[in-house]
Amino acid sequence: MTSPLRSAQLRRILIAYTVNRLGTWIGLLALLVAVFDHTHNALAVSALLLAGQALPVFLVAAVVARVEASERRHELTGLYCFEALVTALLAVLMSHFSLPVVLFLAALDGVAALAASSLLRAEVARVAREQAERERTAMRFTPAQILDHSGPQVADSTEEAERKANAALNVCSSTSFVLGPVIGGAIVAAAGASTALFIDAGSFLICGALLLDLHPHVDEAEGGSVRARLRAAWRFISEAPSLRGLLLAEAVALVFFEAGAPIEVTYAKTTLHAGDRGLGLLLTTWGAGGILGSVAFARLVRRPLGVMLSVGTVVIAIGYLGLAVAPSLALACIAGFAGGVGNGMQWPSLISIVQRLSPARLHGRLMGAVESLGALAVAIGLPLGGVLVALSSPRVAFVVIGLGALAVTVALAKLSLDRRAAPELA
Repeated sequence: MTSPLRSAQLRRILIAYTVNRLGTWIGLLALLVAVFDHTHNALAVSALLLAGQALPVFLVAAVVARVEASERRHELTGLYCFEALVTALLAVLMSHFSLPVVLFLAALDGVAALAASSLLRAEVARVAREQAERERTAMRFTPAQILDHSGPQVADSTEEAERKANAALNVCSSTSFVLGPVIGGAIVAAAGASTALFIDAGSFLICGALLLDLHPHVDEAEGGSVRARLRAAWRFISEAPSLRGLLLAEAVALVFFEAGAPIEVTYAKTTLHAGDRGLGLLLTTWGAGGILGSVAFARLVRRPLGVMLSVGTVVIAIGYLGLAVAPSLALACIAGFAGGVGNGMQWPSLISIVQRLSPARLHGRLMGAVESLGALAVAIGLPLGGVLVALSSPRVAFVVIGLGALAVTVALAKLSLDRRAAPELA
């Protein structure tokens, strides 16, 4: 019996997502380099990150609801084509640089990127569920096969298929995190930022072409307007205390996780005296750990989701605490690898739990909420990490965010163990 993850459609989606993520890393690196080269101002670089990752938070849910309300096909592909157009404009703009225009276009691209990612995650779960259901329907057993267990291999349940699909997406994301900055750096150094941005635009077009058959339209009983759909999603979250508690706890956890990024730069260069290569190696080992964590999540498909989420969070915390005490780059890379493993387990666990706690018709909008939480955490976490380093030292800063992540683990574990409030997590 064919695994749902081996279906042609799911393979195509995963390829499209990987191409898109690689292109996104290449484009982001090109923009960061170009903005700094033109302005020589770290605040301008921070403004770029804020415009591309934090400001879109306020529009993502509305865009997702708008696409789900449309009965026209290829709306998801349209989002990727819009990203390609905006990125191409950014590439052209490198020759006539204007920071306000760059920030405006980066914000537009960020809205489309987060909305497309939310819809894609919902579509991956849907395709995996439908494939699993088709396989189970197609299974046929004879009485003799039942007695001697020689019948077809039991297909994945829809929940297991969802978890495997989410893990596969996370493997693609972690792999892109490892390879994307390396490839992007080489392209920018050899051909310039404009070329890198045109390559990024091409990746969006490839992704859109591969996803032409996806149609994320959702029928909504309460009305087809964007406002009605947003109200329905918000009402569901308000009336689901376990989901609301989970999202609040995860938001706090993500702030601590994102606070580590600015600390790592100072840590590698001034605390360990490892230079740019040491920083690159540290980030690479974290990404490699993310790949392993995602694979482990996929293989431990029958483990309770709440336990997987809590374990992933505590392993990330241990990784940060390990960085705080590591006396050398080698030991710091081991700690970073452990943190990456935790990250590879934590994020797909969260996605799977949100999907398990909500009806399929709301998956797109709730994935939008999760993606928005991640983007908002970047806006809060990056300055927090910078402040912690400025007020203390990289090691002390890592202790603070490690202890903060441990505290969040307690809240997540309590939620997971309360089976009356959230039996789906068990």
